[in-house]
Amino acid sequence: MYTLDDLLHLMARLRDPQYGCPWDLKQTYATIVPHTLEEAYEVADAIERGDFEHLQGELGDLLFQVVYYSQLALEEGRFEFAGVIDSITRKLIRRHPHVFPTGELYAPLDTPRLDEDQVKQRWEEIKAEERAEKSTPEQLSLLDDVPAALPALSRAAKLQKRAAQVGFDWPGPLPVLDKVREELDEVLEAMADNDAAALADEVGDLLFATVNLARHLKIDPENALRAGNAKFERRFRFIEQALRDMGRPIEDCTLEDLDALWGEAKRQEKNLPSCG
Repeated sequence: MYTLDDLLHLMARLRDPQYGCPWDLKQTYATIVPHTLEEAYEVADAIERGDFEHLQGELGDLLFQVVYYSQLALEEGRFEFAGVIDSITRKLIRRHPHVFPTGELYAPLDTPRLDEDQVKQRWEEIKAEERAEKSTPEQLSLLDDVPAALPALSRAAKLQKRAAQVGFDWPGPLPVLDKVREELDEVLEAMADNDAAALADEVGDLLFATVNLARHLKIDPENALRAGNAKFERRFRFIEQALRDMGRPIEDCTLEDLDALWGEAKRQEKNLPSCG
């Protein structure tokens, strides 16, 4: 079987100035980013669908993204793949003192186990120490190192979680639900005023509050929306198939016709009897 060294060699050949691939030679850090995001989502999609037959290949695609960035950095004299491995290994040893108390990777496994809450608390303490090392006291923020490029729902949840560490949080889900209703009322007001800028702002606030509700209910908002997307796609495909079976073009249907089929899709998913 090919090894990691073979993959690194392949990457170097693709970027060979004289004999490499013309497409690969044109790429930069920025042009590769969309592919990295796509590959990460394909890994998540394979896991969600239980498609473990193809997961190995998707993980390989994602690993190749790291190899690609490392090759670009090597060409510029910034770092190489071995440095990437070294940095993540050192970071994980540092962030798991309950597993590596001496800071040595191959030390004997003889430390007392911590429970999950103790591990999370220590993890956050270590990350706070790392943030402090990167900034001056005047610049330091609890929100530092929450990546700006995260999907908006995930980033909102992380920002809220960070603020909650110092008590800036609702005490439970019910007050958050009241906040969601308040934000929804403000959306309605902006709609009545026909103010496009204010409406976009209020919809953003409504989404942010909804993420907060999901967080308090211990639901990952990104996963919840992905599941909602999958549910919509499944039901809409049911509508399309039902109309094909009836020989009716979807463009000729009224909203009432489509909604009736949507209801039928819901009933079939829940194994409820048809209304006729």
